[in-house]
Amino acid sequence: MSHRTPLISVTDAELNDLRSRLLGTRWPVAWPGAGWEVGADVGALRRLVAYWASGYDWRAHEAAINALPSHFADIDGAPVHYLRFDGEHPDALPIVLTHGWPSSFLELAGLADRLAAPSRHGGDAADAFTVIIPSLPGFAFSPQRPSLTDPPQTHELWHRLMHDELGFERYAAHGGDLGAGVSSRLGEAHPEAVVGIHLLAVASPVAYDASSLSVEEQAYLESVAAWSAEEGAYQHQQSTRPLTLSYGLTDSPAGLLAWIVEKYRAWSDCGGDLSSGFGDDFILTQASLYWFTQTISTSFRPYYEYARGLTRRVERVDVPTAVALFPADLSRPPRSWAERTYNVTRFTHMPRGGHFPAIEEPELLAHDITEFFRAHRRHR
Repeated sequence: MSHRTPLISVTDAELNDLRSRLLGTRWPVAWPGAGWEVGADVGALRRLVAYWASGYDWRAHEAAINALPSHFADIDGAPVHYLRFDGEHPDALPIVLTHGWPSSFLELAGLADRLAAPSRHGGDAADAFTVIIPSLPGFAFSPQRPSLTDPPQTHELWHRLMHDELGFERYAAHGGDLGAGVSSRLGEAHPEAVVGIHLLAVASPVAYDASSLSVEEQAYLESVAAWSAEEGAYQHQQSTRPLTLSYGLTDSPAGLLAWIVEKYRAWSDCGGDLSSGFGDDFILTQASLYWFTQTISTSFRPYYEYARGLTRRVERVDVPTAVALFPADLSRPPRSWAERTYNVTRFTHMPRGGHFPAIEEPELLAHDITEFFRAHRRHR
């Protein structure tokens, strides 16, 4: 159903509380000469905190969020928030886009406009998609699932949303990060409905013979291990003791901002200069969504649930699969590694971009999605 009342309406008291907390931030004792190599840089964070407290206009962004085409669906008692962008062509291909962490539905709205109305961006209207962007459970406006032990899997919620609620007999899927896992499970579980999936990351094979690894695959696994040792502490914490972390991040907006802004810098193709990849307002709107909806804690659940075996593992995906690798993303597997699990029919090495291509390189991403699914429109 459509959402006729404002999606979000932050009270003046909530805004004043946020500003008071920001202005009263208790800063840690500085380390001599420390910068981004030991965590969020204090100079960059102080600047963002000051702007969040005194210059950032939440009301303008709140109005923009409320102007988006938001809807809610009730899937067996589980409310799911989603955006819907109707394609400009009568035969538009439905596609579900799934965000990751520390992202939100908002990150994909610009990409959705390019996909739904390609003629506004120099493309062909015949390539239009009808775009659905759900908020993952526990993120922003989709409540967390009520049970840890027996929840409906997210990919099943998405199929119910796309097929049963919205009436799409056949549809496409795209995702990166957590969204790549959801899209993979969706294609694996519902090949009768999913025409294909477009991914920015791939699941590792459930099992493989180490002696069968190519030199390229071995080098990839070594790079993953090195990245995990250097950058993976956040994932380990969110997978093992997420609630301990969540108390501080829910209470301190500066702490919340530090936790996510480090990822936007480290995982993007910004050359170490955060402002060259993202505007301050974008970063602070993402942080504000987590803050005002109090969902940083519940956004950790996918990590914990996967680590505890509560999330279905991807075994074999036979629907046509495209993989797009951006050079500054977290990992760049060789095609042969992806083919151990997926029916890979398109494999693209992008010239630039990182973990957040819908913001960093929306034109490149939209083009790759469009090119991949053009052949599959005829077969749905």
